[in-house]
Amino acid sequence: MSCSPEQTATRDPGGAEEISDSEFLDIELENLYPETPESCDRLSPALGNDCGTESETAGGPLAPKTDSAEEAGTPPELAGVSAGAGEGSAVLLRRKRVLAELSPLERFRLRYLCVTDVCGQAWCELQVVYGFELPHVPKREEESPKVKAGASIHLARELEVHDVVSVSTQSREDRWALKILNMLSMLPILQAGGRVRELPVFGMLEGVFLVGVIDELHYSHKGELVLSELKTRGLRYLSGRAQERSHHFQVRLYKLLFDSMVRGLLERDAFVQSLNLRPEQPLGPGVMEHAQKLGLHVHTFGGVLELALMTLSYSELPAIDVLKIEYCHQGTSDAIGTREVSFDEAGVRAELRNHLSYWIGQREPRGVDIEEAWKCRSCSFEEHCEWRRERAENATASNQTKRFK
Repeated sequence: MSCSPEQTATRDPGGAEEISDSEFLDIELENLYPETPESCDRLSPALGNDCGTESETAGGPLAPKTDSAEEAGTPPELAGVSAGAGEGSAVLLRRKRVLAELSPLERFRLRYLCVTDVCGQAWCELQVVYGFELPHVPKREEESPKVKAGASIHLARELEVHDVVSVSTQSREDRWALKILNMLSMLPILQAGGRVRELPVFGMLEGVFLVGVIDELHYSHKGELVLSELKTRGLRYLSGRAQERSHHFQVRLYKLLFDSMVRGLLERDAFVQSLNLRPEQPLGPGVMEHAQKLGLHVHTFGGVLELALMTLSYSELPAIDVLKIEYCHQGTSDAIGTREVSFDEAGVRAELRNHLSYWIGQREPRGVDIEEAWKCRSCSFEEHCEWRRERAENATASNQTKRFK
């Protein structure tokens, strides 16, 4: 059975061919400092959004929304730095200086990152950044036939393993409680050797809280726990190296998160403080009723979280053994091929630290190398990209210099 809130899915494949299961699920802005239950997290190219939904399914998410979107407020660091009548450019300059001193996590008021945002940096870091800086820029191919076809395939697969029921939510704590309840409902299925889809995963990695949704977990005939990520393509061949790099990093991060959860490394304080949640918050009647149907007697968000941490600690679930990416054709649902992904924890963590160094303010964002400038043709932010403009100006200046020699 699955619970589902009412909201419209948004997606931006960024011109890329692949679409993941979780790409069609809407995400609220609850990771921002001001509470904003509006769909938000940026969709990474060729990856999609993987942070879950306002209300989620008991075996995976589909999303209802019960409260209207609110406009994000001013970051705490900028309190008192708003321009008043007659203050003019002095206040704007002061505001810019304050913003320049903040890390991107602080500037964008992010409490956590989606796995797909981090993996999107492997495709084009600036595209991810512009997604936060310019949220009102129209997204290319947002309603394209490719996206709609992929959505149908993913929904059909999800419905193979669970039903969808609607659960009303009244607070951010309710929405996170539903994510946790969905995970709790899947753990017994995994322990019994079954197959689950849309499993929420979360945890602190390299000092930043990450959130994701695993497409599918099942056991092989050898008894290995297999993570399978679904990508749909408009073309009948496997993805190229650039997209493959993002896809591989995505499933490796999922393994890191899942493995740390089943090893009991998910900490209560990190969860509550990173997401700014209130453990004492009573569950809304819809969430309470859903928990009771699952056989769980919990009354507060903290009760749900404590139950999840205890269950994970004693679950004896194995770590993920095999990572696979499955590709199928959007038009026919026919299988195109499967790639198995290697895993080296030290290498994955080193790559993650490199990506996170931007978010914590240790370096400036980077655009694509000149060899991958072809990515710009499908980017929604092509006309806004300073990196692209600078490269074009440098190329023009270089050509002029050669011409006059």
